[in-house]
Amino acid sequence: MSRHARVGTRIGVLVPFTNTNLEPDLMLMRPPNCSFHCQRTGGYDAGEVPDADQMTQLGMFDISHDLAMIAGARPDVVLYGCTSATLTHGSEFDRDLAMKIAAGSGAVSLTAAGSLVAAIQALGIHRVGFASPYVGDINDKAVKFLMQNGIETVKRADIERDLGCYGQGELTPDEIYNLALKADSPQVEAIILSCTDMRSVEVIERIETTLNKPVVTSNQAMVFCLCKKLDIPRHPGLPGRLFNYL
Repeated sequence: MSRHARVGTRIGVLVPFTNTNLEPDLMLMRPPNCSFHCQRTGGYDAGEVPDADQMTQLGMFDISHDLAMIAGARPDVVLYGCTSATLTHGSEFDRDLAMKIAAGSGAVSLTAAGSLVAAIQALGIHRVGFASPYVGDINDKAVKFLMQNGIETVKRADIERDLGCYGQGELTPDEIYNLALKADSPQVEAIILSCTDMRSVEVIERIETTLNKPVVTSNQAMVFCLCKKLDIPRHPGLPGRLFNYL
């Protein structure tokens, strides 16, 4: 069977090895005639709180083996599925990593952090509310990362407890909804929910209905940028106002 008899576009995904929500989210939003091919990657300690040191370490992790495995699927696009691993290093690091992934896989590369920025820019806004399950020092770096890209964080909502790697993924949609509301203020133009292992996609439309503002999540932003790159129009299963900008 030829490749084109089965699927039109292959999407490689680099997934932190403890992440259990990125893949289900991607399947919820899967573009037509596309398939996902995932490689789980390491570089951090599953038993430690994923603080700035841990995520900085993850960003620096040698992914050459993972890229070789992904390249075996002959992907058209590769997604780097961790937001905090690059936003802790800054915008230049994020762009350099995307280029490294493209060179190592032979595919277009999109990072989660870079996709968040691209999504906010597509909305044409500059003032956001930011919420995540990260510890405070990562959120500090996230605010700086956004500012490097001309995006001001008007209000920030921290989870206010140190969640382990699995704890981030175990937050319920109701908890995420309430966290998002805490990041709102009259000056906020959109809500960012950062983290590829947080179940944000499931509550995007609920939050938007409550606040009457767009919501951008890490996983949603990657799919948005993927659709933009591949010139894929909006299709059923894509949640949120962001996809009106395809």
